[in-house]
Parts: sequence; structure tokens; C-alpha cells
Amino acid sequence: MKEFYKSNISAAEAELVAIEKKVNVNSLLRLAVILTGGTILFKVFQFNNVLLLFVTVVVIVFLFSYLILRQSKLEKKREEKKAFLRVNRNEIDLLDDQKNIYSNGEQFEDGKHPYISDLDIFGPHSLFEKVNRSATPDGVERLASWFLTSATKDIIRRRQSASAEIAEKKEWAQDLQAKLLFNLGQKTNIKTFVTKYLGDESLNFGSSFMKVYVTIAPVLFLIGVLFSVFVYSIWGYLAIVGLVHLCWSMVLGSKVGHFSSKIDKIGTILVAYSDAIRLIEDERFSTDLNICLQQELKADNAEKKLSQAFRELGTLVDKLDARNNILVGAILNIIFLWDFRQVLAIVKWKESYQGDIVHAFDVVANFEALVGLSTLKRNESEWTNPVILDNYLEEGIQAEGINHPLIPDDQAVANNYSARTHRVALVTGSNMAGKSTFLRTVGINAVLAYAGAVVCAKELKLPIYRLVTYMRIKDSLNESTSTFKAELDRMKFILGIVEVADDSFFLIDEMLRGTNSVDKYLGSRAIIKKLIAMNGRGMVATHDLQLASLADEYPSILENYHFDIQIKDGEMLFDYKLKDGQCTVFNASLLLKGIGIDVDKSNFT
Repeated sequence: MKEFYKSNISAAEAELVAIEKKVNVNSLLRLAVILTGGTILFKVFQFNNVLLLFVTVVVIVFLFSYLILRQSKLEKKREEKKAFLRVNRNEIDLLDDQKNIYSNGEQFEDGKHPYISDLDIFGPHSLFEKVNRSATPDGVERLASWFLTSATKDIIRRRQSASAEIAEKKEWAQDLQAKLLFNLGQKTNIKTFVTKYLGDESLNFGSSFMKVYVTIAPVLFLIGVLFSVFVYSIWGYLAIVGLVHLCWSMVLGSKVGHFSSKIDKIGTILVAYSDAIRLIEDERFSTDLNICLQQELKADNAEKKLSQAFRELGTLVDKLDARNNILVGAILNIIFLWDFRQVLAIVKWKESYQGDIVHAFDVVANFEALVGLSTLKRNESEWTNPVILDNYLEEGIQAEGINHPLIPDDQAVANNYSARTHRVALVTGSNMAGKSTFLRTVGINAVLAYAGAVVCAKELKLPIYRLVTYMRIKDSLNESTSTFKAELDRMKFILGIVEVADDSFFLIDEMLRGTNSVDKYLGSRAIIKKLIAMNGRGMVATHDLQLASLADEYPSILENYHFDIQIKDGEMLFDYKLKDGQCTVFNASLLLKGIGIDVDKSNFT
């Protein structure tokens, strides 16, 4: 995929150069209109012709407004290209194992969760950092929720299909990312923010008289102008009416200003979202989930698309911003009561679309999460969709060529595993041979599978288990908890889940490290027997070779596997391959010798 991203980068850089030139030319034209227009107005004013002066002012305002609008469009296009460029550069960086510009989800870390801390789900160099392409806080939370809790088989299937479709629409997916990238780094939940402001009672404005008069005022003014030109001069009366309009606008200026400052924040957000909403509305989808999400964007007012409603508010806010230009604002208020007109239109808009707008953020969040899954599928073309099995009591995990998704391809070693003949796998092995990594490989791929993503394996079949892990047990000074007490608490937690949840699946790595070797062996043996008695399913990794004898006590329930080392010319060689049976070669003495410590084995012959 690198060539695709590099091609996008080259094209975007060329377009940015061309846009920058147009922006500079347009800025010069605006300056020219201001200078030339001022000179022309001065000359026209000397003719003492009100009509000519009026027409001149209108032409200058129109031309200047056009250039402002063109400048706005060019700047928007420039920002979109910069965002698109950043999206593609980020993909190149990630393929080169660099940091993701999107959130790594560290805010979701929770040591008390059944598995996320042990499986590197969130935080730096995590699964979430590899997958996440959500710029909005809502999108980040949505994807995180998929990793925190297993979905149902139907939802997993729907996400697989939806993300596969989006993976094929790579240009569309990147456009959506680019249009939402402005949210990157925001701590505020956008949906909550918008809900709060749209429900603000201070965003109500206008009496019944104002609503009627503001509607007819421009018509009356136009009739007066035509009457003065073609019938009888009433310019003096029109001037008085215009002065009344201006004074009325000034009297309520503080209230309009308060309204403007409040709604301006919402308008900016919704305008930025409008293009993303339109992308979703206009795309042709064929998968069930994508179609359902697209349908949810239809407003109750079927005459107008929700993206149009988003842009409509942006247009109204932009029109209201004309009041910030003293000359233009004064003229518009004199003729149209401009401020009142736009504020009343915004109030009406709020009443019409408030509920639909809030729900649209949920739809966008879902699409962002799906884009994350689709990008993973696109970038990791060798990965596969897992098969979700129905019966967790009778069908176990079956994996072929399974790898850890966070280990670089040139370092990863694939393994095969099948739980068809047992409920508990006991994995023994020497230090650094791969036991812990293998347990994490199974667990992290299960999390991917249950979220609806592709997995790092040639083939993976598994039921939906309730994962629970025991791996990185730490003491806590704040809670006055020793390592051994922390281990006991975690084991109690696991036993509690296994006891009540027959769909649980445990991953236990070297239990009871915080006690002596005798208690460690006896305690570990007792725990494994307890887990078996509770019909538990899972994997246990250990250095205690004696525990392998449990396979004789529990045939067809517990099965031994191991990772070993080969010694060649005094050096250790690791192949990181899972093998049947118990381990017979350990390496602690060799590792100690490597740091200058010789182990005396004479007492153990």
C-alpha cells in the first residue's frame, strides 16, 4: 500500500502549490477592490446623485463579497488538501513503525479490566494505536468500546462486511478522514458540546412583531426605492426608515452579539462536519451495516438532506458575521434588518434539526470506527477474517499461522494451535522462549476478532469467549499492596469469573511469582485443579515443569505444550515455535553466565 499513499502525497503537494497561488492572487484582488472602490465612491459622491451612489455601493459590496467568498473556498480547499496530505503521511509513518497521529486510547487504560492492560490494547505501541483512525472524541470512544467488550456474532459479521466494503473504497475513506481531521486532539466530547448549546435557552430571540416585520421590511424598502425612481421621490422617508432600522439594530446589538458568540461555535463545528456527512450520504453502499448507518442520517424533514441542514447553519452564521464589518453591516441592517433576519433564521433552524444533528454524531462515530477496521484490513492484506464459532462449550480455538499483530513481520514467528482435544493448555518453556508472547498473541487476536476486525493469522476459528488474563501483576504503593497480595486479588477475580461464566477463557502467565518456589508450585497446582473443576477453559504458561504431570491426571482436559531452545556452540538459539509436550531444556544458568555469573550445579547432580 505504500505506493498508493506515496502517489496521494505527490498529487496533494502539487495541488497545494496551485491553490496557494490562487489564494495570493485573490488577496491582491480584494485589496485592489478596496482601494479602487474607495476612489470611485469619492468621485461618485461629488455628482450628488443618490441613485448612482446607491448602485455604486451595491456593486462594490457585491464584488468584495464575491472575493471574500472565493477566498473562503480556496482556503477551505487548501486546508482539506493539507489534511489529506497529513492522513497519507501518517499511513507511511505507521507502515514504518512510527507513531500514529491519532489517539492511542491511553485514557481507557484500566488495570481492573479483565484483559486490556495485559494484552496491550491501549496506550503507546498498542493495538488501539495501530487501528485507530478516529479524529473525533466520539469516534475514539466508539472504537474503544469495541475493544473493551465482545460483540455478538451477528454484529461481528456485519462489521466485517462493512469494513471490507470500506477497505475497497480507499479514496472515499481517506476523504472522510481528511474532512474530520480538524477534530484531532480535541478533549471535548463534540456531541455533548452541541447538545448543550442547542438546548441553551439563551439562544431564543425575537417577538412576534419582529418576526413579521423583519420578513416584510426588505420588500417595503425595495418598493420605496422603485416608487422614488419611477413615480415620486420619497428618499427622505426611506432615509428615516433606514435610520430607524439601524438604531433598532444598535439597541439590540448586545443581545445579537451574545447570540452570535454562542452560535458561532456551533456553526463552525457543524460546517466542518457537513462535508463529511455529505460524503456518507452520497456514497453507494451494498453491505447491511453501512446502509443502515447511512439511512440514519435522513432527517425527519425528508425534503432536505442532513448535510444540507449542516451547511445551512454555516451559511446563516457566515451571513450573521457580516455585522463584524462596520460599513457592510450598517448597510445590510439599514435595508434588510440583516442581524435580526439571520438570528431568527438560526432559531427556526435549531427548532427544526436539533434532534437529528445530535444523532448524526453517533453515525459519524460508527463510520470512523469502521474506517479504522477497514484501514487495518487494507494495510495488512495477508491478515484474514476470523470465523466465529457458535458453541463455546464444545468448539475451541483453532489457529493456523497465528502471529502477534504488534510484532514486525520480519521478527514475527507464526504458530499453529488447536483446542479440539482439551480445555486447558499448559505451556512450559525456558526464559524468553515465547510463552508469554504466545498467550498474548491468542488474546490480542481474540480482541480483534470480537471487535469485527481482521486477525493476524492465516486462519482463526474461535467461539465468543469472555476473556480474562493474569500476566502483568504489579504491587501498589498507593494501595499498600504487595506483589503477592496483588496476585491473590487477581486470581480471586479470575476464579470468580470462571465460576459464574461458563463462556470464560483465561490466559495465565506464571502465577504466584511473589512467593517461594515450594508454595508457588503447590499453589499453582491447586489453582489449575480448581479451574479444571469449575469447567474452566484457557491457557497457563509456567516455568514449573512439575506441573506438566497434571496432564496424566486430567487426560482429554489438560494438554502440554512447550517452547524450547537449542544450544549450539555454547549459544542459545530461539525458534519461538510452539511444540507438543512438556519442555525439557531450560536456560536460566546460560542467561546468568551471559552477565558474568557462573551457576554451581554440583549439588544438583
